Amino acid sequence: MSTTKEFKCEICGIMTATPMHWFIIECGDLKLSVHKWDLQVAAGPAARHFCGEAHAQVFISRWFDSICVPVKR
Repeated sequence: MSTTKEFKCEICGIMTATPMHWFIIECGDLKLSVHKWDLQVAAGPAARHFCGEAHAQVFISRWFDSICVPVKR
């Protein structure tokens, strides 16, 4: 018996077991990496899943906003 893993887009919440044209983003406070879909990377503990380029871009923009805040004088 095989089990099918479903993945959920971090932005819109759509779920699928067949993520075609999806992206994976791994990030921390200082580093962000974007990957084309790879099941091994997608199963990693730091992986965030996105249903397409547009939603990956939304996340990247939000990540920059959270990191790149102006320095208060």
